[in-house]
Amino acid sequence: MGSLLYDSLLLIAILLLSTFLFVLLFGNATEPPKRYFLQIALWAVAGVYFAWSWLHGGQTLAMQTWRIRVVNQVGEGITRRQAIKRYVLASIFPGVSYLWALLDREGLYLHDRLTGSRFILVK
Repeated sequence: MGSLLYDSLLLIAILLLSTFLFVLLFGNATEPPKRYFLQIALWAVAGVYFAWSWLHGGQTLAMQTWRIRVVNQVGEGITRRQAIKRYVLASIFPGVSYLWALLDREGLYLHDRLTGSRFILVK
């Protein structure tokens, strides 16, 4: 949970900068359809941050701090397809995914169960 909170703070900074750049380029984004384009752009920016981090070392900055890494079921780095699928599933079902971990026999989140990924502790 500590890593999740830390990543949230980092992500807020990234999304604020992205919003600033979007508004600078396209103007006011409070009315449709610009508002919808901004929301899609922010979702994509967050996806790029997470997927890129998972593909390049298996860790976001927060995960490095908390010494955890995302790996596949055999302990190797996840694929691009797994990273994208993991992000999409985690962002679509955030609450369900975390509640699932309480019931899962291995303590895996729903998005990890469905993508064949898991967390490991880094020594």
